[in-house]
Amino acid sequence: MKMSFLAVATSIATGVIITSVFAQSPPGTCYPPEYTASGELILPKNFHEWIYVGSPLTPNALNGGHAGFPEFHNVYIEPCSYAKYKETYVFPEGTIFFKELQLTLPPAENADGSRDEPSGRGYFPGPWNGADVTVKDSKRYADTGGWGYYNFNHHEPKAPTAKLKPQTECAFCHVASAKKDEVWTQFYPLLDIGMPTIK
Repeated sequence: MKMSFLAVATSIATGVIITSVFAQSPPGTCYPPEYTASGELILPKNFHEWIYVGSPLTPNALNGGHAGFPEFHNVYIEPCSYAKYKETYVFPEGTIFFKELQLTLPPAENADGSRDEPSGRGYFPGPWNGADVTVKDSKRYADTGGWGYYNFNHHEPKAPTAKLKPQTECAFCHVASAKKDEVWTQFYPLLDIGMPTIK
């Protein structure tokens, strides 16, 4: 009894809150968002083991030489969040999307920035270039539609922590153009096929 009380008290003291989607899953399979004492998001762990959903690409050469995001956007969703989404078609509280940025392989050999490789002409993954992370928390991010947006550098190495981005930098675009709940499900068949389109 004393040990149970101590465990609860410790959790409250450190501000650790685990939502039901994480609490009901086996240890080691879920990755809830973690924050520093000052409120910065800690770089999520083991994201390469998460559920891969897609890699949109907007290279510089196809955007007047100055693309806003000139990389492959390798997007992963936290495993327990995805499992719950498949059941409900709703992104649960605590959902994390990890977008690892990856430049196209240099040097470009053609005017459109593409290269010629044995498999054909195209764009091929090159160096890592930082990461963006999005977290759903309706209370913490009430001012940005329930999602928080973070950047862990647009270069390597990735930063260990990141501050919340203001609404004018990320959220406004997701609110205006993303298909469902600020998520670009229209680009990711894994999240879009058979799913309701209503936000």
